[in-house]
Amino acid sequence: MTELSSRIAGVGAHLPARILTNDEMSGMVDTSDAWIRERTGIRQRHIAAEGETTSDLAEAAARRAIEQAGLKPEDIDLIIMATTTPDFTFPATATVLQARLGITQGAAFDVQAVCTGFIYALSVADNFIARGQARHALVVGAETMSRIVDWTDRTTCVLFGDGAGAVVLSGEEKAADGPGILSTYLRSDGRYKDLLHVDGGPSSTQSVGLLRMAGNQVFRHAVTNISESMTTLCKRSGVKIADIDWFVPHQANQRILEGVARKLSIPSDRVISTVADHGNTSAASVPLALDRAVEDGRIKRGDLILMEALGGGFTWGAALVRY
Repeated sequence: MTELSSRIAGVGAHLPARILTNDEMSGMVDTSDAWIRERTGIRQRHIAAEGETTSDLAEAAARRAIEQAGLKPEDIDLIIMATTTPDFTFPATATVLQARLGITQGAAFDVQAVCTGFIYALSVADNFIARGQARHALVVGAETMSRIVDWTDRTTCVLFGDGAGAVVLSGEEKAADGPGILSTYLRSDGRYKDLLHVDGGPSSTQSVGLLRMAGNQVFRHAVTNISESMTTLCKRSGVKIADIDWFVPHQANQRILEGVARKLSIPSDRVISTVADHGNTSAASVPLALDRAVEDGRIKRGDLILMEALGGGFTWGAALVRY
């Protein structure tokens, strides 16, 4: 059987129309624009309107990615949705999206790895394609984090926003130095659950719950674990950090982005940062940043990209891609 590579054929993104600025936040909790910018680098975030769901955001991003790939929805035979804010406890939001796109073939399911979800979903889709079980896979990261934020907790509510990003992976015959996902690296360690979690769920409390985070401890783990995932993946792939054209990180906090860059001696102008405009959109943040850099022309075909993230659980991981 011909060995297949998963090429990123199209990217897409969507953000809710409503923008919540730091100045507006200061009227809701004891904070200020200066306080938020200094500690996070965030100046605004997008918030879903009443009745606007995760699948609404996902559909808009998915349609853009499919169109950019030069495909039609009926060409898609696999949908993997990364989200921690699904429309329903079940069915999977991926199946809701499948129906809305008019897709009646293939499979659709959700992946839950919080902020690392898109990296996990990308890895799963890549394996489906490599085994010949899918030809065109739609991978979506979509969140309505505003629905699980405690709006009285200034240490967390200022961080998060809503949005969706998507890529279409197409299976193509693998070629030396050709485009595609070169390698992925996934990790988790459930011992750190209490540092970043939601304090509810159907089985434990029969309620959705709200997001809780020990910010300083998460920061330390994020810089260490993200750096480890990046260096491990590069070592396994025979690539040096200096060989990477663009780093597309999870947009959690500008200080984390800068901390990882310093630790690995990465020039800041090679790090894609959108956290100022979007805040932390969890599983949506990596594809949102990727879409921004592709759209503005920074990322071009042939560029070597390293994407990475860390999320609650803890989960973390990285993906090395030739765009």
